[in-house]
Amino acid sequence: MDKPTKMEIIRTPATIQQRALALKREGRVIGFVPTMGFLHAGHVSLMRLARTRCDVLAVSIFVNPTQFGPNEDLEAYPRDFAQDEILCAQAGVDLLFYPESGTMYAADASVWVDEASLSTVLCGASRIGHFRGVCTVVAKLFNLVLPDLAVFGEKDAQQLRIIERMVRDLNFPVEILRGAIVREADGLAMSSRNKYLASLQRKDALCLRRSLDCAVHLFATGERDAGVLRQAMVEIIGQIPSARIDYIEIVDDMTLASVERIERTALVALAVKIGSTRLIDNDVLRA
Repeated sequence: MDKPTKMEIIRTPATIQQRALALKREGRVIGFVPTMGFLHAGHVSLMRLARTRCDVLAVSIFVNPTQFGPNEDLEAYPRDFAQDEILCAQAGVDLLFYPESGTMYAADASVWVDEASLSTVLCGASRIGHFRGVCTVVAKLFNLVLPDLAVFGEKDAQQLRIIERMVRDLNFPVEILRGAIVREADGLAMSSRNKYLASLQRKDALCLRRSLDCAVHLFATGERDAGVLRQAMVEIIGQIPSARIDYIEIVDDMTLASVERIERTALVALAVKIGSTRLIDNDVLRA
């Protein structure tokens, strides 16, 4: 069977699973990029990476309610399916899974996938239940799309490592590929939530990248005390009146455990609210 020549939009879980099963029987390699939509160049870069490794490229667009807390932005989360459809077609997507509301979870759903170690720190410490929702929906999507490989972005570094752990521990036959962070020309990490930022807030948000650059510079010049790096970042963020730190942490890149001295590869990660918009970013320090 030749590669589909026109992007198919599939709206129900049963249909995407049936389509995937048929492709698997034909020996096709399925690549997958799960998203919550409102796509940007960062998402497209993940699709292009997957495209290099697969016969059939599948993308999902689903704003997953189970990963949002009661006071978070589920209803306000930006959506633009018409534009998303255009970007997916331009990126060479074959199957676009855009499930109808209410089809992804049974009304009495009671089974969850809960990672119990990596998810307790960083974003997991302030967004209780978030990663349970992420792991559950990704597991469901893997069972529906049946991918041979899936691409997740490094911007959501904790999520990426949790998904890798889930795949390892639950023996999913899926290869996880890491997609590099894509940034705006001024260094701000691309994010669907950047839409929330007013003009002055958009400028203020650059403090995240400046603080990371400072940590990277200190590390490159020999500083190994994580507390020194963190304090330098805190001081940079603290200069911005609209910024409120959720966390700034330097952790082991594999275990996400806090480190006092950087003796092997570490992840420096932060979450900062600019006004009411919560942004995340990170960089890797390779010892």
